[in-house]
Amino acid sequence: MSAIPTASTLESLTARAILLGRYLDPRRLAPFEPLATNPLVVAVPGGGRAVLLRSGAVVLFGVEQLEEATFIEQLRPLVKEPLVQTEYENLVLTVDPGRSEGVERNRVVLTDTETARLQVVADILGKSVLLAEQESRVARAFDRIEPLADRLQRHGRGGSNARTLIRHIGEALAIQQDMVGRGEIGDKPEVIWERHDLERLFLNLEAEYEIRERQIALERKLTLINDTAGTLLDLLQSKRSLRVEWYIVILIVVEIVLTVYELFFHGIPTH
Repeated sequence: MSAIPTASTLESLTARAILLGRYLDPRRLAPFEPLATNPLVVAVPGGGRAVLLRSGAVVLFGVEQLEEATFIEQLRPLVKEPLVQTEYENLVLTVDPGRSEGVERNRVVLTDTETARLQVVADILGKSVLLAEQESRVARAFDRIEPLADRLQRHGRGGSNARTLIRHIGEALAIQQDMVGRGEIGDKPEVIWERHDLERLFLNLEAEYEIRERQIALERKLTLINDTAGTLLDLLQSKRSLRVEWYIVILIVVEIVLTVYELFFHGIPTH
């Protein structure tokens, strides 16, 4: 089994987070020997460790480029809804048992590279790449919904396709599901509840990557998309209901006209 060198032989290493797809099923990772769980940590053949997250992200520690490519290819069959363009983020870790842990000049200082610490770092990096991908999805959704809102403002009518509006609402709900359900944005990693001494490191990293602020900003935008699409859908349905009511009125008027015509030209039938 390969392992990362100890702090006495290593001054720094690179952590690399890669978002591969919408979901990574850890239950199908039987070929990889687990070093820890929640989140799952495995040894990478050739050296280094990897933390595998349900959100579809994998975070590599001390893995060389060739070994990374080989390992990622092994994971691809286990990724559901793979991304066409992957999101990634790098972070330099400085290992120094004589310094306090925290963020210093675009790098993170750790006292050692024990698995629990790497799980905390991986949790934040995994959330960061997930948020980056969700931010891109929300930006694209805004580009599609903006012309509909502009048409409503200028002409008093929005979209004419209910399926398109429902698709906008569904996409917003899917993004929220990815963030809250699979990504667990806003939740602390399970290892924190067992290792309270790592909470300070977690909070420092969470603040550095602005995880909560980015989550709140996304939720506001998703709410706006939902409200806009929902309002346009309600207007469209009201318009259709009004149209049906007019059809009914027209049918009634036609029936009355035909009855009057029948009475006028043929007289009232006698018995």
